[in-house]
Amino acid sequence: MALDVDLDEDARGRRYLDVFGIAKSFKGTEVMSELDFRVGRGELVSLLGPSGCGKSTLLRIIAGLLEADAGSVVLDGREITRLPAHKRNVSVVFQNYALFPHLTVAENVAFGLRARGRARSDTVGPVAEALSLVRMTEFADRPIAALSGGQQQRVAVARALIVGPDLLLLDEPFSALDRKLRETMQVELKSLLLDRGMTAVFVTHDQEEAMGVSDRIAVKNAGRIEQFADPSTLYARPASPFVMDFVGLSTRLTSRIAGVEAGIATVDTAYGPLRARFSAAPGATVLLGVRPELISVEPGENTIRADLADVMVLGSKTVLHGRVDGGDRVLCELPGIRSGLQRGQQVTLGWSIEDTLAYEVAP
Repeated sequence: MALDVDLDEDARGRRYLDVFGIAKSFKGTEVMSELDFRVGRGELVSLLGPSGCGKSTLLRIIAGLLEADAGSVVLDGREITRLPAHKRNVSVVFQNYALFPHLTVAENVAFGLRARGRARSDTVGPVAEALSLVRMTEFADRPIAALSGGQQQRVAVARALIVGPDLLLLDEPFSALDRKLRETMQVELKSLLLDRGMTAVFVTHDQEEAMGVSDRIAVKNAGRIEQFADPSTLYARPASPFVMDFVGLSTRLTSRIAGVEAGIATVDTAYGPLRARFSAAPGATVLLGVRPELISVEPGENTIRADLADVMVLGSKTVLHGRVDGGDRVLCELPGIRSGLQRGQQVTLGWSIEDTLAYEVAP
């Protein structure tokens, strides 16, 4: 059965890229089966997941660089499933940028137009405009080898945009950059794409990157999409334990349901009874999750006592690692620098029932 990945109402009205029933195997090993993936016009969407989950495979199928075993790809109402890559009008920015070292910056940017038969003289204006967009005008005559990683990334984006693609695909475009430059480039690229009304699909394994650049994120795991939602929904209400673990940090407490009353489950844990808005049969094994910034050092609807196994001061926040003998570790994230908290100290931690995530899991 194909996974039903629904668009929100606004995205459905702007339906633009429709990938339906995609299946792909390599040497008898199934990478994905009957996968659906839909993107609205003007959306910036990320494919997020661990290495080997099929993110880049799906991107290459959309680009026409890899043929699917089954399924279809429709772009702006046009069936492109069997079209070769050069006829899809889809641009790709690769992880290593794939720039030509023997060409100058301007020649690299002009390459797509030249490949489409444009005379050299007809590329001068478009190249100047593309370089201006990525703030690389003064580097037009430089060799690629003379550029930094961030500058090469800008050239790759300019080369992708100059042909006026119907869709922009980016495969781990920031992975080769240091953290500070990566964050700067994320902001710049998102602003550029939004200003031009581009539809783009990013592939990344970095959840912070996906949260920062995307309108929606498709979290992939073992060849399937576990959840496809906007960043706020994905973080606040993850659909599965995998999504909860992959997107952000969480306290994880595994135990059994003691009882359910009015839709509120009481769960016996190593820290004592805790409650969550959840319904399952008594005795069922349940995983409770809580985002660390939602836990405070004072009593709440759910309250526990824990010994501090570690206190980490990270400048803008202080992270507490608490546990009891034989119990799961609890993470608490407090804003700012907190003095007076130290390893071995026992603290009270509390949070609300509504902030408690719950999933039934196999015993």
